[in-house]
Amino acid sequence: MFLLWEDFLRSDYRDWRGSGHTEELLDKPEWLEQWLTIHSLPYPGAPTAKEVNELKQLREHILHIVQKLTVNEAVDPLNLEGLNRALSSGPMILHIAESNSDFRLDTTPLQTGWSRIGAEVAASFGRLLTESEPSRLRICDNPDCRAVYYDETRNRSKRFCDERACGNLMKVRRFRARQKAAESGGPSNPDSPEITV
Repeated sequence: MFLLWEDFLRSDYRDWRGSGHTEELLDKPEWLEQWLTIHSLPYPGAPTAKEVNELKQLREHILHIVQKLTVNEAVDPLNLEGLNRALSSGPMILHIAESNSDFRLDTTPLQTGWSRIGAEVAASFGRLLTESEPSRLRICDNPDCRAVYYDETRNRSKRFCDERACGNLMKVRRFRARQKAAESGGPSNPDSPEITV
């Protein structure tokens, strides 16, 4: 199961198998409704063009932050400002609740609608930045995928978002490139566009 922010970044779909097919899922109300259901968030109805644009801008801010962190560069303050702008669009009230003599801190959003959804996404990514290790963020080594993921391996060596999908695909591509190079006597290039699976 993906975290809210990970699923959100995958809304700019790229076919990881190399067909070149891309799809903008934020333009599809049925995808948005399914995505929110998976993450137990209320669907506020089909977004307006302005709300879709704001979601796309938030996605770009998060992606730019990830790109900088994966190469150990300073994050652009404009991208942090975009993240904070989304957070401020969804203010909430904190309150303490008790059940079975245990206490928990609950939140109640003050707004509904797509600004609240953007704030939830920004908060999900913000928790990763502040409570986890941002240095573990990675971008899949499959050039046709480029999905963002959090590397939880002990030695921080994970190269693909999914070893069974992208990892195996790239292994097959490298094998075929070596075979082709051996047959032709030339150097192998696993990312060569003529080599597809």
